[in-house]
Amino acid sequence: MRRAMAEAEVGDDVFGEDPSVNRLQRAVASLLGKEDALFTPTGVMANQIAIKCHTQAGDEVIVERDAHILNYETGAPAMLSGVQLLTIAGTRGVIRADQLEEAIRPPAYYMTRTALVCLENTHNRAGGTVYPLDEIKRIRGRMIRHNIPMHLDGARLWNAWMASGVHPREYARYFDSVSVCFSKGLGAPVGSAVAGSKAFVARARKVRKIFGGGMRQAGVLAAAASYALENNVKRLKEDHEKARMFAGEMGRAKDFAVDMDTVQTNIVIVDVSGTGKSPSKILSMLRSKGVLLTDAGPTTIRAVTHMDVSMEQVRQGASIIQRLFP
Repeated sequence: MRRAMAEAEVGDDVFGEDPSVNRLQRAVASLLGKEDALFTPTGVMANQIAIKCHTQAGDEVIVERDAHILNYETGAPAMLSGVQLLTIAGTRGVIRADQLEEAIRPPAYYMTRTALVCLENTHNRAGGTVYPLDEIKRIRGRMIRHNIPMHLDGARLWNAWMASGVHPREYARYFDSVSVCFSKGLGAPVGSAVAGSKAFVARARKVRKIFGGGMRQAGVLAAAASYALENNVKRLKEDHEKARMFAGEMGRAKDFAVDMDTVQTNIVIVDVSGTGKSPSKILSMLRSKGVLLTDAGPTTIRAVTHMDVSMEQVRQGASIIQRLFP
C-alpha cells in the first residue's frame, strides 16, 4: 500500500484532474452500481454531504436510535444542514418498514418535512450486525410511495458483503446515495466515498468544497484506498472469524456476557454489568495489560477485530481478560 502511494500518479483534484482519484471514484461507482462517486477525507464528511444534498434547513431525517450519524458525528446534521433527527428504536440496529412509515410527518404546514431516511449497514453500536436485504426492499417500497429518498451509511458495507454474500451493488440499488469507508477493515490510512447519480455527485462535489474537503494532489491517498479495495476485501472474513472466537471466549469470562446473535462481522459488544465495575474502570484495567477496547455504552465495552491484530493476538487478549475475571 505504501509503495502504491509513493508511485501514485497525481494531479489537482479540485479541478478533477487527479487520475488516481478519478480511477478510485470510477471503481467505487461501478462496485455500487451508481453513476458516479466522490472521494472524501472521512466517513463523517461523506454522510454529512449526503444529508446536505438531500435536505433543506428545517427538514427532518429519520435514523435508528443508535445510528452513527446520531451518536458519533458531533451534531453535524443540525450544525451543517440545519435539520433535526428523528430516532426510531430498532432491533439490533434494524428498523422495520412499518416503524418508518408511522414516523413520516403528515403534510401539514406547521409540521417539519420528512426529507430523508438513513440506514446503517453494518450497524456499529448493534455489534456489526448486517441489515437484512428483504427489509431494505420493503422500506424502499414504502419510501418511494412517499417520495422520500434514502441514504446508506455503508462504512462497513464491505463487511456486510463478506458476511452475507450479498454484493454491495445489490444493497446500494435501494438507496439514492451510499457512503463507504476505506480506513476501517480495509486498512487504508484515510478516506471514504459517497456515491449516487451524476446530478447528486455534482452537488456533493460543491458541498465537499464548502465543508473543507477539497484536496489537491489527493491521489496519494486515493492510491491507498484503491489498493485496499483491490486487495483487502476478501480477507475481512478473517476478521469475522477472530470476532467469533473472541466473543466465545468472553462468554467464559466471569460476569461478562455477549449476545452471540449480534456477532455477525468484526465487532463484539460485551456486557460488563455483572462485574459491578464501570466500563471505564474495566477498560483502564485492560489497557494496563496491553488490551485495547473501547466504551460502547453505560454497561458495555466494544472489541473490533482488524487486519493489524492477528488471531493469536486476539487469543492472547481474551486470555488476559479471563485471568483478570476468572
